[in-house]
Amino acid sequence: MLQFRFDAKHYLDYDLIPCFHAWHTARQSRAEFHHVEGTMSGKYYPAQSKQIPTRRQAIVGAASVIGAFSAISNVAAARSGEDIFRKAESIHQELVFKANRKRIYEIFTSTALFDNMTRDIQAQEGGNASPAHPTEISHDPGGAFSLFGGRIVGRHLELVPNERIVQAWRVAYWDPGAFSIVRFDFTEQGAGTKLVFAHTGFPQGDAENLLHGWKLHYWQPLEKLLAS
Repeated sequence: MLQFRFDAKHYLDYDLIPCFHAWHTARQSRAEFHHVEGTMSGKYYPAQSKQIPTRRQAIVGAASVIGAFSAISNVAAARSGEDIFRKAESIHQELVFKANRKRIYEIFTSTALFDNMTRDIQAQEGGNASPAHPTEISHDPGGAFSLFGGRIVGRHLELVPNERIVQAWRVAYWDPGAFSIVRFDFTEQGAGTKLVFAHTGFPQGDAENLLHGWKLHYWQPLEKLLAS
């Protein structure tokens, strides 16, 4: 059984200096994407070229995010008339799975295992996903990944085997060059694994849809795979 812990609004608010991506996404009508539940749904993505960051862009972006967090106290002290920070949403979840952390880490970093985990949801959604290469995941730090037929793309910023994964991560319909930061931390909890998950730096207003997307496309398929 999955165990979730959220705050009242399912996300935390921070005052952050804009970093890593453009905060103002193109506000096309959501009807243009045939609105369905969850931003990771296959019906939610127009056909677009992959916007995977280069290694240099990923490193610079990660440094910017870290610097922004360390500067929060200084930003809070700025005069109210200085437009130097924005309110940003972020997602934090703590989940427990009945498997050791090595197995879960391998599923998230293996093309074959991740593809197997998400096979059912991909079959349900169809869309523009390539049946030949729906999942491509590098094993190396700095390596790129493409999930759900290119609907989710990015690059590994940090890989610590069986302990931590940090990624530059984007959804296909975001503005070109817009990337968020995703972090998975794995710790042992009894016979299972506690996964502490954080998602920051995504476009304003996407928190609820992303929250549903993580549950539908990651946590539920993972629980099902581990139970098989």
